[in-house]
Amino acid sequence: MEVVLADALLDRCGNLCALLRALCAPLSPERAEALRLLLQRLAAGSLPPDEAEALQRVAWEVALERCRPLLRGGEGAAGSCVERLQLARAARGALRHCVQLCGAQLAARLARDALTELVAGGGAGAEAAVEALVAAAPRLEEPALVARCVAAALALVQEESEEAVASLVAGRLLPALGGNEVALRRVWEGLLSGGEAPQTGRVLLALSALAGALLPQVPSALDARLCPRFWRVVQEGLTERDALCRKRARYLLMRALDLSGSQRAELRCPTDGGDESSLFWWSAEKTEKLLQFWETYILIMETLEGNQIHVIKPVLPKLNSLYEHALSGEKGCWLFHPSWHVCMYKRMFESENKTLTKEGILHFLELYETKHLPNSLDFSEFVIGPLMDALSESAFYSRTPGQLMGACPPLGMRLQKFLATYLMCLPEEEKGSFLLKFIQKMTTRHWCAVPILFLSMALAHIPACKVLGVEGLQALRDVLQCTMITHQILLRGAAQCYLLQTAMHLTDVDKVSLPEFSSFLLSLRPEESLRRDTMLWMELCSWLQVNDGCFRKCITSDTERQESSSLCQYVQSLVKEYLKTSTSERENCFMPDWFEAKLVATMILLAADVEQMRNKYSGKNKEWIELETFLNPLLDVLMKLGSNAYIPTLKTDKSLQLLLKLLQTRSLKCSNTQDDGVLFFIWKSLVTPMESILEFILRQLTTNELNTVGDLDRCDLYLALIPEIMNLCLQVSWKKVPCMKNFILSLTNASIRNLQERNCEEEPKLKEQIKKVVSMASLTAVCELMDRKLEVHLESLPSMDALKRFISFSQFNEVLKKPMIIEEKNSLCEETTSQGWGRIVARYISDQWICLSFLLNSFPTLAQEHEGTSEMSVSTAERSRKILQSALKALSILPSDQVLPVFNCMKVLVPKLLDSSESLCIEAFDLVWKIISSLSNTQLIFWSNLKAFVQFIFDTDVLAAAASSKGEAYAKIKEIIFKLIDMSTTKTGVFNVVLTHCCRSWIVPTVDERSALTNAFLNAANYSELIIEACVFGTVFRRDQRLIQDVHAFIEDLGEKCAANVVTESTNRDDHYVRICAVKFLCLLDGSNILHKTFMEDIFIKLLDKDELVSRARTRYYANSLQHRIKNRVWQTLLLLLPKLDQNFLCGTLDKVFQAGFSNNQASVKYFIEWIVILSLHKYPQFLNKFWDCFCYNEEKLKTSICTFLSVLSHFDIILQNTSEKKPALKKALIVVLQWCFNHNFSVRLYALIALKKIWSMCRMLHVEEFEALTPVIESSLQQVENMHGTGNAKRNWQRIQDHFFFATFHPLQDYSLETIFHTLPRLSELAEDEWISLSKFDKFTDVSLPPAFQWYHSRTELRDLKPSDWSQQDMGSNSAETTSQTEWTDVQKKIIPWKNSTPGLDPEMVFQDRAAKLGKSNSRLIVVASLIDKPTNLGGLCRTSEIFGASALVVGSLHYIQDKQFQHLSVSAEQWLPLVEVKPSQLVDYLQQKKTEGYTIIGVEQTAKSFDLTEYCFPEKSLLLLGNEHEGIPANLIHHLDVCVEIPQQGIIRSLNVHVSGALLIWEYTRQQVIKQKQQM
Repeated sequence: MEVVLADALLDRCGNLCALLRALCAPLSPERAEALRLLLQRLAAGSLPPDEAEALQRVAWEVALERCRPLLRGGEGAAGSCVERLQLARAARGALRHCVQLCGAQLAARLARDALTELVAGGGAGAEAAVEALVAAAPRLEEPALVARCVAAALALVQEESEEAVASLVAGRLLPALGGNEVALRRVWEGLLSGGEAPQTGRVLLALSALAGALLPQVPSALDARLCPRFWRVVQEGLTERDALCRKRARYLLMRALDLSGSQRAELRCPTDGGDESSLFWWSAEKTEKLLQFWETYILIMETLEGNQIHVIKPVLPKLNSLYEHALSGEKGCWLFHPSWHVCMYKRMFESENKTLTKEGILHFLELYETKHLPNSLDFSEFVIGPLMDALSESAFYSRTPGQLMGACPPLGMRLQKFLATYLMCLPEEEKGSFLLKFIQKMTTRHWCAVPILFLSMALAHIPACKVLGVEGLQALRDVLQCTMITHQILLRGAAQCYLLQTAMHLTDVDKVSLPEFSSFLLSLRPEESLRRDTMLWMELCSWLQVNDGCFRKCITSDTERQESSSLCQYVQSLVKEYLKTSTSERENCFMPDWFEAKLVATMILLAADVEQMRNKYSGKNKEWIELETFLNPLLDVLMKLGSNAYIPTLKTDKSLQLLLKLLQTRSLKCSNTQDDGVLFFIWKSLVTPMESILEFILRQLTTNELNTVGDLDRCDLYLALIPEIMNLCLQVSWKKVPCMKNFILSLTNASIRNLQERNCEEEPKLKEQIKKVVSMASLTAVCELMDRKLEVHLESLPSMDALKRFISFSQFNEVLKKPMIIEEKNSLCEETTSQGWGRIVARYISDQWICLSFLLNSFPTLAQEHEGTSEMSVSTAERSRKILQSALKALSILPSDQVLPVFNCMKVLVPKLLDSSESLCIEAFDLVWKIISSLSNTQLIFWSNLKAFVQFIFDTDVLAAAASSKGEAYAKIKEIIFKLIDMSTTKTGVFNVVLTHCCRSWIVPTVDERSALTNAFLNAANYSELIIEACVFGTVFRRDQRLIQDVHAFIEDLGEKCAANVVTESTNRDDHYVRICAVKFLCLLDGSNILHKTFMEDIFIKLLDKDELVSRARTRYYANSLQHRIKNRVWQTLLLLLPKLDQNFLCGTLDKVFQAGFSNNQASVKYFIEWIVILSLHKYPQFLNKFWDCFCYNEEKLKTSICTFLSVLSHFDIILQNTSEKKPALKKALIVVLQWCFNHNFSVRLYALIALKKIWSMCRMLHVEEFEALTPVIESSLQQVENMHGTGNAKRNWQRIQDHFFFATFHPLQDYSLETIFHTLPRLSELAEDEWISLSKFDKFTDVSLPPAFQWYHSRTELRDLKPSDWSQQDMGSNSAETTSQTEWTDVQKKIIPWKNSTPGLDPEMVFQDRAAKLGKSNSRLIVVASLIDKPTNLGGLCRTSEIFGASALVVGSLHYIQDKQFQHLSVSAEQWLPLVEVKPSQLVDYLQQKKTEGYTIIGVEQTAKSFDLTEYCFPEKSLLLLGNEHEGIPANLIHHLDVCVEIPQQGIIRSLNVHVSGALLIWEYTRQQVIKQKQQM
């Protein structure tokens, strides 16, 4: 109608120029729209010849003076937001029509102005400039100007411009330029140029806008499908993190596929390098196969957008069919480029849903197991890139629910198989480069312990092949450094083992020299992985033997012997080079690095073991010629140490370092060193120069040879050698012991003299202070040696009295003054003399306390020999108090890593002072606890300090002294106990240290006194809280903690196969070991011992109280909750104690057990309660009357517990074993059970029938005549339940409860064992797996040992072999296995995405008429009028529903609703694809009348007296639905304008539906009817 009116106005108007000018001033939205319409009509027709030039001038004026300023935000900018938008839309249209009227000149003028503005700045001006270019682009003729416009458009799209401007350019300017073939070619080349790559999102934005031109319906010179770069951009877009980018990429892919399918022409995109298949191709003959492949592909990609695993998982098996289509069976090559498959996996790996990512990883790793895929560069790059990035997530390595603890996680197993298979599929020339990149990738990021362990394991399982050279070995070495970051020592060690195996399996020895390989070996830690006598060491020796002579040569020697192996030659050369020092080399005060000594010692041992292995295989005698050759250079130097004072310091340092490394070597297999041939020969050889070594060490330590700070490291080296040399004497030659004693005597006397020297100078010199430090350290070494080597009887030396007197009268915490700075500057160490003095002083003080600790432990009397005098007693106590005060001071000044000797002294002092100086002792407790708690995050020194702290606080004498007075110290210790338990919940292993120490000291005291056992065990009773808390200890672990535990268990189960298990020190920090320790402690108690008996009774009562406390707690109690676990642990412990309790005690406590049975307990707890009741009644049948009383409570109390007591009766034969009079008990049992057989609760009836069956069988066996009257009733009941039939679950449940392990297999007496209590029963009860304690853990925990004759250990095989699925309650989710094993999807949730005629992300602020034209292809004649609705949520929902079902328009009361967040949330962009019309409620009458004249039937959704039922009403094709207000419905003044009212039939009470729901029902019914009509017409 608007067009007709405009044409009529133009025909009748005499002065068109005046008309146009009149509309321009002032411009309102209505005038601007009218102006646009008139210009449109003028441009569409032919201009009057007499007015053409004038009209063009007016159009020029309108364009430059009206439209351009308006677009810039000038004239007409005032007004509401909607008015400004309407003005802008009209101005854009008017500008476009002005260019059509004026032609190329105006287009050029607009383009130049716009380009100038773009250079000047962005913002609104940039948008206006783009609009000008949009209008001008179709009429541009100058090639240079076109090129400038293209460059500007590309710059705006590709650069970091505002998103709105980029969208505007892509949505409007690029399509406008696309009409020009030359411009389109320039745009295409600019977007996909090989220069600096723009953002993928921006390129996809532009390509989507140009899709019509780049993917033409008719053959064209420019076809995006033939460009490899286009497809790479699409693939990048499919895996982008931004959802809109992915949507645009899918749109381009689907549009290209739709075009190819409709054209059915032969098409092949050129390859972009390599021999791989084309990125895209099409063939008319294979159209159906191609469509099937791509439809499946797009289905998967669209499904992955959902991020919901239950929707996605059914689709994943369809990935397999893609590979069937993608591979050519005949040629064995890719038909579809593998990069398309890579895109799917990348998308899964980048998903927010970690479960989906894990599924994607597992599926990809499975490929090479199940399919023979051709080699692909894309796959190799994908493995090294996205796949390894995804594998870095630790959570993916968790066990599946069905796997047992200690099993290898599925991802770990798949990774092993994949890497081995994939590498074997690669061509030989590519294997090395792929593996090198793979290993180097492991060093490019911080890996957690779990991923790097399983990656290393996968590398180690690759079949042996020579592919790694020096660079690969260096990469493995870098990975080794990465493993050192983690604090998980066992996992760290295991990773090192696997990396060494990788090096042995994959190293090409022809490209690697022995020095290069030996330096790699040095990166391994012997205390964690590579150590003698392990399987790994033997494997390495065997590998070196096989490859000896194959390594790349790097050393030559004139004296090479042909009969020597290359390994021996290398080691000989290595030792010589190590000990060689240049005469011109300047003396260095610093010690040489230990790296070389460690290397030489390791290679000597390796070469010796390899030679031993070679001689064993060849049958030669052990002559040790080669080993002697290795050691000779070292022995030559050592023999000269005592006599030659001019040997270079560097040489002495290196020789002694190597000596120490060799002496510290221990044999793992041979307890006696003489059984280890290699080690014994080395030690025997090293005995020879012993006197020379000791003479040298004595000279260095007692004279002024050590006089710089750097010399303190040498002092440490010499002192470390002393105990090793003593051990050498004891192991190899006792004849050398006197020599050693003389050395100790001389060292002690000289050190005391040096310390007693008094310096008269005010400022001490450095060398004097260093001499004191060295002397004190020497005395410390002597004290430690005397403490460790008791068999040598060093205490008998004459110097020991002098040592005792010196320590006794020394000043504690003596601080060395900082020396004055040396004036001479001829030493390399001059700068260190004034640095680190605080550490030196701390060491000096710590050494004093080590000596004092030795004295206190060895000589209890602290003062001189004045025995028997009361004065001495007083002075001793006073001196002890002063020492303790000094100890507190020492703790405040010493660093945390040097407080251990102070703790040891306090352990001796505190028991003596608790009575007289309790406050001082409490101060000591507080200070020590403060130190320990501050170290909780310091891994390196925390555990050693904690151990010393525990030995101090929980020393037997300290505990006994505190308990005897029951004062503040006693309370403080108990406070510390609970603090430690609290700390152990966050730091695993703390409670283990405490409990292990206490249990060992309480049950097996180290003192040999007669009363020691009694006194020690009294501490257990006084501090029973420790045992009680230990019995129930354990937290509910976080998922990451459980993962670490699972992986630990997996590594431990490998046993000796993994060297880390052999060499790593067992820390027993698993939380299970706390309970194991407590259980073993309780098992060792003797019921005949009064102390033990009293203690067990006390524990039993307190555990029952704890159970009652947990039961009353308001915390939610559910399966596997912490409350459930605590209760389960309580009853496990009670069951363990039960056999050791006597009748009198049980008589008083059994009532509490019965009361616990009345609680609402989880299944596992019920079984333990029932088991305890059965065993109690079996042992003491006289308690049966107490048991019968449990059935006398009212039904309300029994409703949650009656099944517990009926279960007890199911084992009535066990209960009556010790009873001579069985008939009365059976009669009572029958009476009790029969009444419950008729209970209304089906489960209760089942339990009662199980009990009845057992009791009745006992009656028949005993031939009890009194029950003959009951025989028909009982047997008919049992027969009826056995013959139960029907479709329900009754028969099935009856069969299941009979097969239940507790009734069918479990025997309360024969199955009483640790394994049943702590592993089998929890497992069968479906308790969480981390509550199962296997017998292997009991065996591994050796700190507290059970006697060899301990009988209650193993479960019976019948019970142990049962699976949880064998019992009745395992029917939940029984079909899960069937669904997960489904290999093919049958029905997949798929959201229909209407991609045709839509360009994602474009269309910003499109003119309503243009949008309507695009969207007006729907045949629907349904108009939905929602002007009366005022809630944005309802309007948004209606908008979405109307768009989905193709309504022709949605009428709303105001277009402002479109901007509302709630509206947009519900509409999900439907407003962009559905024509929206604004009709205010006051205008509805006129609007309805107008639509009536157009032939529409006005239908109201309202309940009236004459309304039609929706199920019976037939909608006309032209229908208008009028929806009422949410509260008032349709107003009365509009009811009479309706042609008909329709109501929705309802069955409920509320009688009212939400207006959106009502509208949706009617819209669907209308659509359904129209679809049926269309089908009938076809």
